[in-house]
Amino acid sequence: MKVADYILDYLVLQKVKHVFLMVGGAIAFAVDAFSKRHDIEYICVAHEQAGAMMAESYARVGPGLGVAMTTSGPGATNLITGICCAWFDSIPTLFITGQVNTYEQKSISKVRQVGFQETEIVDIVRPITKFAVKIDRAEDTRFLLEKAVYIAKTGRPGPVLIDIPLDLQKTEIKSSTLKKFIPPKEKQYKDTGLILKTKIEKVLTLIAQSKRPLILAGGGIRLAGAVNEIHQMVKLTGIPVVNSWSGYDLFAHNHSLFIGTHGVYGERGANFAVQNCDLLISIGSRLDTRQTGGKPETYARAAKIVMIDIDQTELDKRRGLTPAVSIQADAKEFLRAFIKEFPAINKSRTVEWIKHCATWREKYPTVLLQYYEEKKYVNPYVFAQVLSKELKNDAIVIPDTGATLTWIMQGFELKQGQRLFSAFGNSPMGYSFPAAIGASFARGKKEIICINGDGGFQINIQELQTLVYHKLPVKIFILNNHGYGIIKQFQEMYLDSRFEATGKGYSCPDFIKIAQAYGIKSVSIRSHTHLSKKIKEVLSHRGPVLCDVYLNDDQKIIPKLSFGSPIEDLFPLLPRDEFRRNMIIPPIKTKKEASI
Repeated sequence: MKVADYILDYLVLQKVKHVFLMVGGAIAFAVDAFSKRHDIEYICVAHEQAGAMMAESYARVGPGLGVAMTTSGPGATNLITGICCAWFDSIPTLFITGQVNTYEQKSISKVRQVGFQETEIVDIVRPITKFAVKIDRAEDTRFLLEKAVYIAKTGRPGPVLIDIPLDLQKTEIKSSTLKKFIPPKEKQYKDTGLILKTKIEKVLTLIAQSKRPLILAGGGIRLAGAVNEIHQMVKLTGIPVVNSWSGYDLFAHNHSLFIGTHGVYGERGANFAVQNCDLLISIGSRLDTRQTGGKPETYARAAKIVMIDIDQTELDKRRGLTPAVSIQADAKEFLRAFIKEFPAINKSRTVEWIKHCATWREKYPTVLLQYYEEKKYVNPYVFAQVLSKELKNDAIVIPDTGATLTWIMQGFELKQGQRLFSAFGNSPMGYSFPAAIGASFARGKKEIICINGDGGFQINIQELQTLVYHKLPVKIFILNNHGYGIIKQFQEMYLDSRFEATGKGYSCPDFIKIAQAYGIKSVSIRSHTHLSKKIKEVLSHRGPVLCDVYLNDDQKIIPKLSFGSPIEDLFPLLPRDEFRRNMIIPPIKTKKEASI
């Protein structure tokens, strides 16, 4: 068989049914191989960036591996933003790029280019992939494919790239003689077996000594396939839980021990819980500055921190945080071992702490009743709450970035069984729409909820044709504030309200007319009148729908952290007496307070 045929055989073995691609001369033979197949198909995209994002999302909700394929040069470089999404969020994704013929490739390193559209994509993407390689010999195809996918899926997952010259794609090979890749026997993390058991004993001792323990559930839990195990841990220990954005869909909003999402744009109650706890058990979260705030040394400062992560470099980075116990392990393996070792304990010592956490959550909801009183526009927090009530328990929701992402993460009330994710680490504008298309294919052309901003939607608006061609029931909600809301708020706070390139210089089209041009059903929501009814109208339509939701151009993100403040003190600031009553530990004095 030809190398191109062998590649498709291998992808089928990996349970990949769809490959997202844009054709070009240097990938033509690989694409032609699909002509003889009925067990795998390609999905044509209108831009390679979108194809990369579709593949990444496909991996999140589908078979555990997404694949994008494109030509050399600009085709390959257009993948980079999507590769970054997979890299930072640890999503196993295989990118296959065509390359110029082996005899056209430059042999002198200082020569810029020999073959047409020859670009050294392997060297370009090496810092943002777990493995990147160019196939130089057809007989290495099996070995490098198997090695690449093994690396993509094991340890901390991530993207890999294989570059295949055009002449090798059509080279005949004998599959039975190809060299196999033999995976290493040792695990890619050190804390296992007796070492893991010893460290768990330390964690159990800390739990027994604590009065205010808290669990932080991160995205690594889902990557490890440990959703059931984290629920078992919370139930067994009776310890309250908060999540990171990447761990957003691990717990239902109404879970009795779930306090909320914490961080720079977190919920006040969840932030009070983190900042007042005396033990924080972080599982599968890298504790980035979107959680800790700009001064990590102020984060959970009265707590002993236990950090479980499969990536040793995340455990070592510190930045002002020094874990009492660091465990390099797979989240699922840790949780199963922890559950096995956890003794029967008297939970009465934490009753008051659980009451504190529940009180904070109840006292400080993000979606306030006064938001429903908005008359002229739709309040995005109200929209998020109403939409969440209308969606079914198996809904998949993909918000974009910026203010749109923040409003949804703060206002949506998740039901158990729902998925909600975005490209949290890279967080590019334009992610959610192609990601919704990829997720729809992964779930057999299931309905996906895409929530975008007017700015973000324009980044990959060309994929409306992909949506129409495949008749996918993706529901697109555009939260339209006619500008980049999160940047406008930054400019207001720090740049004296000079709205350069946000209010001034920026514009957006009439999205309703665009939807009509593509033959897509369109709905406009301009106020809270019939908000629920119009959302139901969108959701009840069998095909794709674009819904333009009009927001106040000056709509703010509330609450949010001001730079330099600890995360318990979100803006708008609470009255100082009320704030101090919420602090079990001593609050950090402001400069004004310190001078008195």
